[in-house]
Amino acid sequence: MLRSFRIGSLFGIPIKLDITFLLVLPLFAYLIGSQISDVSDILNTTLGAGIDIGYITSGVNPWLFGLAAALGLFVGVVLHELGHSLTARRYGFPIDSITLWLFGGIASFTEMPEDWRQEFAISIAGPIVSVLVGVGSFVLFTVTPVGFDGARFVLAYLAILNIALAAFNMLPAFPMDGGRVLRAFLARSRPYAQATQQAASIGKFLAVLMGLFGLLQFNIILIGIAFFVYIAASSEAQQVTMKAAFQDVTVADIMTPAGNLHTVSPETSVAELVQRMFSERHTGYPVIDTSGFDNGRLVGLVTLSDAREIKPVERDAYTVEEIMTTDLQTISADSDAMTAIERMREHDIGRLLVVERQSPTRTQTQPLGTDGSTETVTESREPQEGDDLVGLISRSDVMTAFDIVQKSGAVGLSQTQRAD
Repeated sequence: MLRSFRIGSLFGIPIKLDITFLLVLPLFAYLIGSQISDVSDILNTTLGAGIDIGYITSGVNPWLFGLAAALGLFVGVVLHELGHSLTARRYGFPIDSITLWLFGGIASFTEMPEDWRQEFAISIAGPIVSVLVGVGSFVLFTVTPVGFDGARFVLAYLAILNIALAAFNMLPAFPMDGGRVLRAFLARSRPYAQATQQAASIGKFLAVLMGLFGLLQFNIILIGIAFFVYIAASSEAQQVTMKAAFQDVTVADIMTPAGNLHTVSPETSVAELVQRMFSERHTGYPVIDTSGFDNGRLVGLVTLSDAREIKPVERDAYTVEEIMTTDLQTISADSDAMTAIERMREHDIGRLLVVERQSPTRTQTQPLGTDGSTETVTESREPQEGDDLVGLISRSDVMTAFDIVQKSGAVGLSQTQRAD
């Protein structure tokens, strides 16, 4: 299902629109247009805008100027996210994209900085850009002649709103910009994971207050932002804590060994497979070919969804080999545990087969120079079908190990190095 689509790029960074943006843009235009008389009166009183309220509220003008202001607001959001993105790229962090969505904008980084100075600079860059956009809009407002009521309304509105956006983003509600600035300062004197946990706790507390205030004011948008902040703070805190907990931990340390796994052979009938699934309460099995191999070799994976493709009356006539999946997601036992976790998250799967690579390296000889000498180059390869199954790592394995580390109080203890 289409969630977002690309509309262009700035400085080589793709700009995308989430499908929710198409819903919130007309909503913002409507809200601004419906309040245009009151807002214009405030602007006339506070800034001496000289806006003709009779003109700006006549006919379709409220909706046209409301749409212009809403579009200008989201342009400001893009510039805000560009501030984060260009600063991050200056420190060498690749940027996947900037996406406009229901609650504003998101700059997607492939990797988050753990140096507090870098995080501070990246986090503060967005609000600084918003302030500059607000100041720029105010300057344009002041030089726009009286009589251009629509333009003066939009520019004055954007001036105030962008500065308000900067102030709101600096609330210490992690993972908002202010919360990330808070984490940067906390990380000066304590492990990064601990700083994240503390910043996330403050962020969740403020999110609850924000949500309660939104309920009292019947402000659906504020309630939505509070919900997003609470969930995002919890998620990022868990991810950072998990990364600290599994530092220097390999897949072999937490996987279920092959000797403890339930497996099936390619010759097993689908009817027998389904019976085993019911009796053993498993929904997936590695498929091991033992013919000609001492320990057997991994040839596929079969799941309950594969078995359901065959009608019950035909299951005796089909074997596992005919329905199994051979396009496997595998990992080697010596890989980092976090690599396995990220791969499961990336492919939205609950387990990875752990294999021992057969012929894990490829050796070739190539010319070294003009004198005819050569050198031998050894290249490693990824695990693949036909390798030996040595275990399985699942989300339940990960969470069990994570729970043990948390209860032992070891989370983040290995992160003793400071950036100051």
